[in-house]
Amino acid sequence: MQQKRTLIFLLVALIALAYRAIQPPPPRTCGSPGGPPITAPRIRLRDGRHLAYKEHGVPRELAKNKIVFLHGFASTRHDTVITVNLPSGLLEELGAYIVSFDRPGYGESDPDPIRTPKSLAFDVEELADKLGLGPKFYVFGYSMGGQAVWGVLKYIPHRLAGATLLTPVTNYWWNAFPSNLFTKTYYKQPAQDQWAVGIAHYLPSLTYWWITQKWFPTSSVVEYNPAIFSQQDLSIIRSSNFSKGRENQAVQQGESESICRDMIIGFGAWDFDPLKIDNPFPKNEGQVHVWQGEDDQLVPAMLQRYLAQNIPWIQYHELPGAGHMFPLGDKLNEAILKTQLLI
Repeated sequence: MQQKRTLIFLLVALIALAYRAIQPPPPRTCGSPGGPPITAPRIRLRDGRHLAYKEHGVPRELAKNKIVFLHGFASTRHDTVITVNLPSGLLEELGAYIVSFDRPGYGESDPDPIRTPKSLAFDVEELADKLGLGPKFYVFGYSMGGQAVWGVLKYIPHRLAGATLLTPVTNYWWNAFPSNLFTKTYYKQPAQDQWAVGIAHYLPSLTYWWITQKWFPTSSVVEYNPAIFSQQDLSIIRSSNFSKGRENQAVQQGESESICRDMIIGFGAWDFDPLKIDNPFPKNEGQVHVWQGEDDQLVPAMLQRYLAQNIPWIQYHELPGAGHMFPLGDKLNEAILKTQLLI
């Protein structure tokens, strides 16, 4: 009997230890005791959370084109890729004002443990209203921020003057994708990325443990593995100082509510399908542009093409030889901005 009790005790102890191992610590919220300092201007949302933001271009009260920019994975408001390598004076010429903000849990924006594509869309709308951007504004998003723009198109299309998605991350489990296309692209990823996005989709409660454990390779993107970048990407990374010295700011409040939350939402089950979004500009009063690198090793061009071919209101631009980092290359951002703003 004593031996049986001992085994039961050990089993319970192991289960308790395993449960503790997969539970993320509470976020180190900016401005809290022991948390990172608040250095950026922030707006307070109706639910009490704060969003930190950064402004670029002409003063917002003088701007004729107002843009909200959504940054990518493991990034912050400082990583506003659309402003890289612009000719001097271009934003003034276009009358363009750009506000980038830390998405919830990143940088200095408060975490949102119940964040969804819908709630983020309303965060964008509330940010625009608190800053007085007017009834219509543009949204630009890069990578995982580009994926988030689908939620903006779904939930607040009436607020948009236009939208630009730069190599937006695709969700392999969107119902839009036929099974043969899913198989062809999902299993083309490195094995560690198949595991990472699969866990985020099927076992989201294990995402934090998987990303932070040291026994197995986690995610190529999290590990910044050079093998996932194209030759153009590697050349851009070697020659660019963009974001250097800021790598830790993105996750300074903890990995759970920043990169892990992003993965769970990005690859989770959505309550809408991009293919079934109504045309946000039925009278051609605005445009939606998707820019994709042909040689993008992170976001399969094959999936992007399928979406573009089946959404008639998408203006699709595939860049030969380009990888995932193409907005950090030379002069392309000028064309991207002008394509959206000068219609």
